[in-house]
Amino acid sequence: MGKTVRESALDVLLKIEKNQAYSHLLLNDTRKKAGLDRRDSALLTEIVYGTIQRKLTLDYYLKPLIKKDLAKLDTWVLVLLRLSIYQMVYLDRVPERAVVHEAVTIAKSLGHKGISGMVNGVLRSFQRTERPSFDAIKDPVERLSIQTSHPSWLLERWIKQYGLEETEAMCMENLTPAPVSMRVNVVKTSREALLEKLVEEGIEAKPAELTEDGIIIEKGAVFETSAYLSGLMTAQDESSMLVARALAPEKGMSVLDTCAAPGGKTTHLAERMNNQGRVLALDLHPQKVKLIKQQASRLELSIIEAQALDARKLVDHTERYDRVLVDAPCTGFGVLKRKPDIKWAKSEKDVDQIATIQKDILQAASTCVSVGGLLVYSTCTVDKDENEGTVQAFLKENPEFSLDASLKDRLPKALDSERFTDGMVTVLPQDHHSDGFFITALKRNA
Repeated sequence: MGKTVRESALDVLLKIEKNQAYSHLLLNDTRKKAGLDRRDSALLTEIVYGTIQRKLTLDYYLKPLIKKDLAKLDTWVLVLLRLSIYQMVYLDRVPERAVVHEAVTIAKSLGHKGISGMVNGVLRSFQRTERPSFDAIKDPVERLSIQTSHPSWLLERWIKQYGLEETEAMCMENLTPAPVSMRVNVVKTSREALLEKLVEEGIEAKPAELTEDGIIIEKGAVFETSAYLSGLMTAQDESSMLVARALAPEKGMSVLDTCAAPGGKTTHLAERMNNQGRVLALDLHPQKVKLIKQQASRLELSIIEAQALDARKLVDHTERYDRVLVDAPCTGFGVLKRKPDIKWAKSEKDVDQIATIQKDILQAASTCVSVGGLLVYSTCTVDKDENEGTVQAFLKENPEFSLDASLKDRLPKALDSERFTDGMVTVLPQDHHSDGFFITALKRNA
C-alpha cells in the first residue's frame, strides 16, 4: 500500500528541512510518484505549504507542551508535531481525532513506543489546553515574527524600509493563499471570449482587477481544460503581467529578455507585439531554456528564439535592441505566499550577494540597448537594496541612462500613485493581493 497524504507530507517537509530543497519541485515529484487524486493532492499541498508558512507560530504553540528544547527533538518528530498542530488549528474540515490517530500511527512506524506515546500526549494536551496568547510577547518585532511566522531579521529590515504598519500588512497578506491568475493570449483570443469558453468547460473565473489581460480562476482544474492546452492562456501573477506593459514593445521591434526562464514574461512580450518582430530570450541554464521553448510552442508564438547564456557576458554581445528586459534573480521576498520556504532559506548575507549579481547583469545588459531604447529592470522582491539601491548604483555609473517618468502612463490606473517614484514603482503584496514586485524603466539617451 502507498503512503498516506500525511506520510507524504512528512517526507516532503523533512527533505525541505534537511536539504533546503524547493517545496514546489518536491511537491510535484511527490504527487506524481504517489499517484494522488485531486483531493488528496490538494490536501498534501495545503499541509506542506501551511506547515512551512506557519513554522514559528506552530513552534510557539508546541513549546509549553514539551519539557525539553524543541531543537533537541529528532527532526522528524518535530516536523510531525508541526504538521499535526497545523491541521488542528487551521484546517476545519479535518477531524482532530483523525489527525492525532494518524500522527501516532506514523510515530509508531518510525520510532519506538516512547516516541509514539509522547506524540499522543502532546497532541492530546494541545486539544485540552488553551493556546498561548501572542499578547504575552512584549517586544513588538518578536510578537509580529511569531504571530505571522517571519524571521525577525527580515521584519527589522522591512520596518526600516516601509514602517511597522506596512510591514505588518505585508506579513498578514503573505499568510493568505495566492490566487490562480492566468494571462490571456491576446494573439489567439480576447478576455471576454476566453471567459465564455471557460464557463463551457466548467471553470469559474472572473476578470482580474489590476490587468486587462488577466483573469482569476475561482474554481476548477484550469490546467486540464482545452482552453489552456490549446494555448489560449498561461499562468502568470498579475504583478508580473505589468512588466511587459512597462517595456512597451511594439510590432516589428527587436527585444532582448536577459533572464527569461521559464518564459512567462518572454511570451507576454511576444503577445504584446502580436507575434511580429523578434524576441531573444536568454537563461543561464540549458534545461530552463527548454521551458521557454515549450511555453512559446504551446502559445504558438513563433518570434521567440531561446538560448543558454550568462547575461553577465552580454558585454561581448554586439547586437543592439529596441527594448531590453532584466527580470533579475532576487531573494524572492515578494512571493512568500507562493514559496514560503524562501523566508527560512535566505539570510541577510544573501541580500548583499544577490544585489551584486543584479548590478553585474544590469550593467552588461545595458550595453545592448539602442540609443532611444528602453531598459526595464524588475524583481519579485520588496527589498529596497535589491530594487532602488541597484538602480541608483547603476544610474550613478551610467549617465547616458535616465529614469523614464512616463512609466506611470503605461501601467494601470489601479496602481497606487504613492508607490511610484519617478520611473520606479513598487507593488506590495497587500496592495492588490498579487505578488510583491518592483519595476523601473530606464531610457538610453546617448
